[in-house]
Amino acid sequence: MRLIVEGWRFISQSYAVVNQFQLLELLNRPDVQLYHREMPYLLDWQAATGLLSPEEEARLRAIPEPPDSLQSEAVLRMHMPFDFSPSNHSRHLVVFGLTEYGKVHNAMVQCMGVQDFGQAHRQSEATILTASNWSRQGFINSGADGNRIRVVPLGVNPQICYPLAGEERQALRRHLGIGDEFVFLNVSSQHPRKGIRPLLKAFAQVVLRHPQARLVLKGTTGLYGSQTYVQSALNEVLAPQERDRVLGKLAYIGQDLSFAEVVQLYQGADAYISPYLAEGFNLPVLEAIACGTPVICTAGGPTDDFTQSSFAIRVEAEQIWQEICGEQRLLLSPSIEALVAAMERVIDDQDFRNHANRLGPQFVQNNYTWSKTVDHLVNVLWSSMEHFSDVVPV
Repeated sequence: MRLIVEGWRFISQSYAVVNQFQLLELLNRPDVQLYHREMPYLLDWQAATGLLSPEEEARLRAIPEPPDSLQSEAVLRMHMPFDFSPSNHSRHLVVFGLTEYGKVHNAMVQCMGVQDFGQAHRQSEATILTASNWSRQGFINSGADGNRIRVVPLGVNPQICYPLAGEERQALRRHLGIGDEFVFLNVSSQHPRKGIRPLLKAFAQVVLRHPQARLVLKGTTGLYGSQTYVQSALNEVLAPQERDRVLGKLAYIGQDLSFAEVVQLYQGADAYISPYLAEGFNLPVLEAIACGTPVICTAGGPTDDFTQSSFAIRVEAEQIWQEICGEQRLLLSPSIEALVAAMERVIDDQDFRNHANRLGPQFVQNNYTWSKTVDHLVNVLWSSMEHFSDVVPV
């Protein structure tokens, strides 16, 4: 199969991260003849090196760009805004996308240059590829043709994301400057929809009874200005005494780290926490699970697809429609009381942490490796091609 991917690489943005790992796995498939066209970045984003290993980045750069005359079995678009316009390379077009707010929000529709998202999809021949059932429903809520939406989850590389044990983990914690503290970790843009506000509010209560608790926030200052979201949350959500309590136990990391360095944060942390309000998949939760780290996450959203009680605590949340940027968007509002209870449970329950360390990686290995999810992707590409008569055989 000839496959042309149009997308982003070499930035720490979620679509680019997914694209790169899928490309690396597709390169292992002898039956896939792979091409890649780099699409323009948004805003003032800049390419960076060192996010993956030198060998991986070299493999990505070596993928040829498709000649203008090349005809392929499929074109897969891995960038924003969503683009349903016909491809000159193939009638079989697959567009990757995620919906976080229960719909395709107006800003995305405007960037697409269309009046109505659902009409644009129904009038095209494009198949939408998304990563969770929550995200799929958001596309349907926006009028997309549900018969042309396929769910293919994201994955991890278990040779990179795996738990450390014993002295190896203790050595890593010493390297990271972690002593006897209990470390909660969150890796995200720290945008309000990622849950920074309920997280800080709950943490301010937890440290009253658990002074050994620490919170590490990994943001992306260069790409998203994450530090401004954290500062706003500290100032607007916490009372002065709460803010004083939290600041001495909070660490913020804003610079770009390699993926291997981020994995070390997962491996060194005691728990991963993501009380999100709006997500399309939430890959860091899956990566933390693969590293044997127990997770706390919002219930009712996309992480329901890949979390189980043996290694994850789902925090009850209310679904609310709220006006944001002049439109109604669906948010999950996690209970602060339930979030505090989950954080205290994971601190106190050593047996749960031990089970998570063993059972979480097994679950990911059996279901959510990039090898398995790309198997699903290839099946979607092949099955969707049955609708077209002008497929060019390899």
